[in-house]
Amino acid sequence: MYIVIVGAGNIGYYLAKTLRPTDHEVLLLEKDRLRHRVVAEELGEMVMQGDGCEVRVMEEAGVNRADVIVAVTGSDDDNLVICQMAKFKFQVPHAIARVNDPRNESLFHRLGIDSTVSSTKIIYNLIEQEIETSEVIPIAALKRGHIEIVEVEISAKTPVLHRNIKEVNLPQDALIISLIRNNNALLPTAETTFEVGDDVIALVSAEVEHELRDVFAEIH
Repeated sequence: MYIVIVGAGNIGYYLAKTLRPTDHEVLLLEKDRLRHRVVAEELGEMVMQGDGCEVRVMEEAGVNRADVIVAVTGSDDDNLVICQMAKFKFQVPHAIARVNDPRNESLFHRLGIDSTVSSTKIIYNLIEQEIETSEVIPIAALKRGHIEIVEVEISAKTPVLHRNIKEVNLPQDALIISLIRNNNALLPTAETTFEVGDDVIALVSAEVEHELRDVFAEIH
């Protein structure tokens, strides 16, 4: 089976690394040249540099013969475009998309994406499953208080790269509760520095969620 993974952040990198010893043919596509160089030093020729949103790049990657496309970039818009292009232009049988904002999941399914994965939703569901009955009210209060659990990925173009948390101007109603780094969850302090590939998990008021995402948005 030929599997094309778009996005060499933590998720894409570890997925490709896990699939590497199997009998599957795997290609990992990454548009950022610096990140591509770092990952290619370890994974070699299975890593290709290019923008998965471009038809030319997808053609060069041989997506027309792929059995599965997996879009795991830090942008929901890019993941949707990549999967739609793969399915409807290149007739890829199965498209899997990472959804950074869980509210977009239903939209992805309506637009023909076969499977979606939301780290935020998974973590939230794990919290709900693990808590005892006496602890249900505080978790439910998140919804009643319009508090969102948000995940953002740190890329090489993120303005907060190499800065520590206390130096970043977060919205007033936002709190960073964890960093996922090298497949390990960290409890951050004010001195914790953001590194490429970090997945940032935060609690934020729904009213200022867009402000939080703007803080971590890539500079183009």
